[in-house]
Amino acid sequence: MNWKIASALGALSLAAVTTEAGAADLAARPYTKAPPMIAAIYDWSGFYIGANGGYGSSRKCWDQIAGFGAGVAEGCHDATGAVAGGQVGYRWQSSAFVFGLEAQGDWADLYGRNASAILGVENRTRVNAFGLFTGQVGYAWNNALLYVKGGAAVTSDRYRGAGTGGLAGAEFDRADETRWGAAVGVGFEYGFAPNWSVGLEYDHLFMGRHDVTLTSNGALTPVGTFSRTDRIKQDVDLITARINYRFGGPVIAKY
Repeated sequence: MNWKIASALGALSLAAVTTEAGAADLAARPYTKAPPMIAAIYDWSGFYIGANGGYGSSRKCWDQIAGFGAGVAEGCHDATGAVAGGQVGYRWQSSAFVFGLEAQGDWADLYGRNASAILGVENRTRVNAFGLFTGQVGYAWNNALLYVKGGAAVTSDRYRGAGTGGLAGAEFDRADETRWGAAVGVGFEYGFAPNWSVGLEYDHLFMGRHDVTLTSNGALTPVGTFSRTDRIKQDVDLITARINYRFGGPVIAKY
C-alpha cells in the first residue's frame, strides 16, 4: 500500500508543478499596445487652377474739367452686371497658417448710365474685363480656410457720351482706357474632396480718379475731334463663387 500512496503523491506533485509552470508562461507573455489613432489633416500647399463667376458693381462719377461744360460735376451712376473667369495660384502652409500668391482674369459686362448735369447729355460706361494680382494670408481649420488678400488690380473701361431729347440714344463721343489700381478682399474656401475646393470671395477695387479725354465719333463733329475731358472716379465691388483644383497630395497623416 505504501508504494501506491507514494505513487499518488508523486502524480499530485507533478500536476502541481506543471500547473505553476503554465501559469508562469501565461504571465510572461508580452503586452501589445493598441495602434495609435491617425488624424487626417488637409494640406493646402501646392499649385492650383480654377474658375469663378458672379456679380460686380462699379461706381462711376464724372467731373468735366475741359470742353463744352468745363467745371460741371456731371453726376454718378453704378455700372452693374455679370463677371466670369479663372484664377491660378500657389499656396504653402505652415502649421495652421496658409500663404499664397494668385493671378485672376475675368470677362465682365458691368454697364451703367446717367443723365449728365449738362442738358442734353447722357454718360455711359462699361467695364469689359478686369484682372487681380494678389497675395493671400489665411488660417485653416483642417479643410476649411478663411483668408484675406491684397494687391494690384487692372480694369478695361469704355466711356461713351450720348444725346437726349431729339438726339436720344445717339452716341457722339467716346474713350477707352486701361486703368490700374489696388484691390483688397476676403474669402472662405472649403475642401470638399481630394484636391477639390469651393469658395466664396468678396473684393473691392480702388481704381482712383483719372482724367479721361473723349473724342468725337463723327456724329456731330469730325471723327477724332476733341470733345471733352472728364475726371472720372471709379470703384468696383465684386462677389464671386469659385472652384479650384489643387495639384499635389490633399491630406497628411498626423499621429
